[in-house]
Amino acid sequence: MVTHTASPRAIFRPRVFTIGSSVVMSAAVLALVSGCGTEGNSDDQADAGSSAVLSPTDPGPMFAQCGSVTDEEVVAAFGVGAFTDVTRNGVGCEWTVTGPLGPSVSFSWYRGSPIGRERAGSDLIGRPAADLTIDGHPGFIASREGVLCELGISFGGDFVHWSVNYGLGSPPTDPCTVGRNLMELTVSRAQ
Repeated sequence: MVTHTASPRAIFRPRVFTIGSSVVMSAAVLALVSGCGTEGNSDDQADAGSSAVLSPTDPGPMFAQCGSVTDEEVVAAFGVGAFTDVTRNGVGCEWTVTGPLGPSVSFSWYRGSPIGRERAGSDLIGRPAADLTIDGHPGFIASREGVLCELGISFGGDFVHWSVNYGLGSPPTDPCTVGRNLMELTVSRAQ
């Protein structure tokens, strides 16, 4: 197994932009800024009861690296065998088998970011999210045809996210069962 630890410097490499990409980037920024108004904004209406969107919140709990879950626990839950590649950085971890199109499991920890954006993104790409609560913490679960499942659990202004993807292979276990088991471990180990 190959293990990578990405340094912040490696994550933020300088990028070279062409004129065409600058125009596209400017259009994207303009679209984002014009969508930031408060009248009629569906995000504001959906999160009207959430102070996380309207004002700063206290940070949520701390988690050890990889959501406080060990490589061995991920292997046991996933049921595919050993991972060929494990990547760890300051915000998450990814375990993969046989490259980018193969099966994978990932954990991400979002500090100061509303969970509603992640949930809405799941809805937009065809994986309608359903409500989920683990140990009193609200969140969502979304899946695609028994091959991929993602779960997010909110801790005030923060949230944690697990994604289980069996890729092109036949899943030995329901990905949402795997994701829920991993999320329950993470939530139970919050510090």
